[in-house]
Amino acid sequence: MTPMKEDYLKIIFELGGKQKKVSNKQIAISLNIAAGSVTEMVNKMAAEGLAEHTPYAGISLTSKGIRLAEDLVRKHRIWEDFLVEKLGYELPDVHDEAEVLEHVTSPKLVNALDDMLGHPTHCPHGGVIPDRFGHYHEDSHTVLNDAKDGSVVTVDRFIDNHDLLTYLGDLKLDIGDQLKIEKHDPFEGPVTVRNLTDDAELIVSYKAAHYIFVK
Repeated sequence: MTPMKEDYLKIIFELGGKQKKVSNKQIAISLNIAAGSVTEMVNKMAAEGLAEHTPYAGISLTSKGIRLAEDLVRKHRIWEDFLVEKLGYELPDVHDEAEVLEHVTSPKLVNALDDMLGHPTHCPHGGVIPDRFGHYHEDSHTVLNDAKDGSVVTVDRFIDNHDLLTYLGDLKLDIGDQLKIEKHDPFEGPVTVRNLTDDAELIVSYKAAHYIFVK
């Protein structure tokens, strides 16, 4: 399986494709690629039995796709936890390293890392880590951009993206922060929120608001 196809499996899983249909637009935004490329790959995945695609509704993972995605996500996020906790990596820098390491990691090695780390349930950016038996609690799949004006939400996790994590570090937005949604600007404009945890107003870009999951 190609690394790009693996990236699609992981992002569809992360966006909630185990339980619901994920739109091509969501995938394109999250992977920062053209919508046409998404359509081509989605059709390939459907032909290989990894996903089910319904035109104009979106894509979800099949049982086969879910099993592969869970295995990839487990390896990737355990390596991220190791790099941050044991080697002192900064959060924005772990994704690329974990991408390389996950492809050369045997089940024995990932289980040994898991034991050493104390069986973490979430990676440093909030993503769930399936245990060695495939058990885990589902993450929130509501993105900040979909939260209603006037509502109060809690930051649950971030998409694993270097530029995003650097941007959020500059904004001083952290997992666990409580946000009051003040307004969505029209025409794909930013989302203005008040960070109730830090008592600060933040303006979050339209794209970043699709990378931040809240509950």
